Amino acid sequence: MAQIRLKFGLTAKSFLAIFTACLLVLAVNGVATRVSFQLGFLDYLNDQGDVRMQHLIPHLAQECREHQGWERLRSNRDTWERLLRPDLGHGHGREGSAPPPLSDQTGVPSRLGLFDAHLQLVAGNADARNDDDPHPVVIDGQTVGWLGMVPFQQVIATNDLNFYNTQLRAWWVIGIALLLVTALLAWIVSRALQRRLATLAAATHQLAAGDYAIRIARTSDDELDALAADFNQMAQALDDTERNRRAFIADISHELRTPLAVVRAELEAIEDGIRPLDTANMAALQGEIRQLGKLIDDLHDLSMTQSGGLAYRFAPLDLVALLHSELNGMRGRFSAASLTLQVDVPAPPLTLSGDERRLQQLLANLLENALRYTHAGGQVRIHAARHEGHVRLRVEDSAPGVPADKCALLFERFYRVESSRNCASGGSGLGLAISRNIVHAHQGSIHAEPSPLGGLCVVIDLPESA
Repeated sequence: MAQIRLKFGLTAKSFLAIFTACLLVLAVNGVATRVSFQLGFLDYLNDQGDVRMQHLIPHLAQECREHQGWERLRSNRDTWERLLRPDLGHGHGREGSAPPPLSDQTGVPSRLGLFDAHLQLVAGNADARNDDDPHPVVIDGQTVGWLGMVPFQQVIATNDLNFYNTQLRAWWVIGIALLLVTALLAWIVSRALQRRLATLAAATHQLAAGDYAIRIARTSDDELDALAADFNQMAQALDDTERNRRAFIADISHELRTPLAVVRAELEAIEDGIRPLDTANMAALQGEIRQLGKLIDDLHDLSMTQSGGLAYRFAPLDLVALLHSELNGMRGRFSAASLTLQVDVPAPPLTLSGDERRLQQLLANLLENALRYTHAGGQVRIHAARHEGHVRLRVEDSAPGVPADKCALLFERFYRVESSRNCASGGSGLGLAISRNIVHAHQGSIHAEPSPLGGLCVVIDLPESA
């Protein structure tokens, strides 16, 4: 037999949850109110009976005094009735001697019982003997009798029943009205929640379709508003990533187009006989091809360091020894470029945890950057020391300089300062971007600032190993 499964959306679920919770609260409150009213009303009736008994006590004492006891009341029921209901006749000759009337509508007269000093029934209801708090009839300081009343256990009088039923109907009307108001409020709240979630769902679909400019307006200060803020932050991150991707592709196209155009022009010149196919022209083509290969390698390294695709093998190593090893292979190039190289590093080792191969690449990039862009006759200064729990490395060079507001841009891919440190020097514009990724992978920091020597100063802080 096929089973039918009802599917409730979030609107229906939230409506049912809110409505059910309010219904339970109203039901418990209604039952408690009804029970409290019923008990309170019965207490009220018993209190009214007690008040009427207190009014009746003096007249009963007067009756006992005048007739030397209770025999008249015991033998004459009419006298008892007249005391309870003076409107039926005159129980006493003197004006004002009768007690206040006790209406049958309250049910009090039929519940009263008079007993002598020995608790023997004189008149009225014999069950009143069980009254927990009977009222004594006292003459000259001596108790001559007791007046008791059977307590109310339920409402039986016509007027009292009418009042009780009126209150009960009013409770039902109020309860139904509150339920309707609760249902309306629950529907309004659930619909408002559904509209906000529908807005979020629609924005998510647009984002999945590639519309990274979509944003959700924030209208309140709750969890859904925080979710909208997180969504906007995610959309902004995706938008930035897409912009960077397009810019990266455009930069790659531009950077590859230049060396390819040079190679194509050289080959066409040789084909047309404008240039001879000799060793010099072949060397020029080889140089352009090497430059193109270097650019492709740098692009690959940048992509790997950005995506986390490089495998880092961390181990304790000495930065001083690593720096000297790298400098030994480049001193000849510095001399050939007429650059003075100053190295200021401590004799004790500067130990840190790092990947030796990647740190070699980092040092090579920094030294190559200084070698390529520093004017002939200039100087390059390298300083390494401990600094606040880190190993600090400074690589400074002389002119040309970089404006202070442009220093942070040097770590962006393909960025070159147009005035001096540009592509004419043969750089790909990726070295510092790769260096930044390597430093960050080592939990370090890197920044650039103008050098006192007139050029650029690159400062690197790497955590020192214990």
